[in-house]
Amino acid sequence: MKVEDKAGARIDAATGGGARATEAMLEIIVQGRGGQGAQTAGQMLARAFFASGRQVQAFASYGGARRGTPVSSFIRVAEQPIRLRCDIERADAILCFDASLLAPPLLSRADAGTLVVVNSARPASAFATELAGYRIVPVDALAIARSQGLGRIVNSALIGAIGRVLGAPALPVLQQVLLAHSPQKAEENAAACALGWEAAGAHLQEMPQ
Repeated sequence: MKVEDKAGARIDAATGGGARATEAMLEIIVQGRGGQGAQTAGQMLARAFFASGRQVQAFASYGGARRGTPVSSFIRVAEQPIRLRCDIERADAILCFDASLLAPPLLSRADAGTLVVVNSARPASAFATELAGYRIVPVDALAIARSQGLGRIVNSALIGAIGRVLGAPALPVLQQVLLAHSPQKAEENAAACALGWEAAGAHLQEMPQ
């Protein structure tokens, strides 16, 4: 089964697809460092799931007040109201803004089925060697951001990438949210989102089934 097919099964479960109750919720961790935009990405992704008609729970955890310290966003998506009030212990997907964070404690929340999108220019083969047993999709979000005049603002490209890997939210919904809520350069952010979507899709085609 392809990675996106497995992710699609998780999305179907989160939207009433008839899977086991234990699989009926999609849990996502967005991990970055202070100042990278991980919190904004989590908010945008949650907005997009909500705009798609899902129930959403989103909250954040800060490692410290200084720029560069680890920052996490947690997102739960389901068809029914979400009543859990705890951190995510085992993620269905992880969106990582900095490859140096692909280590414990973050990877302790992943297993062989977790889909990991990471901001990196390194090839997928490098991660397959170093982090065997994890399903990692690298996307050069920095290059995409710079190509659209966004400098080092990589969140829109990464939002597109995680949407493609999961199969939801749909790209038009993600772009609509970015156009409505980006504080500046909304068109450029929407374009970066589409490029991130395409880049992740290209990597998925290369991953073993």
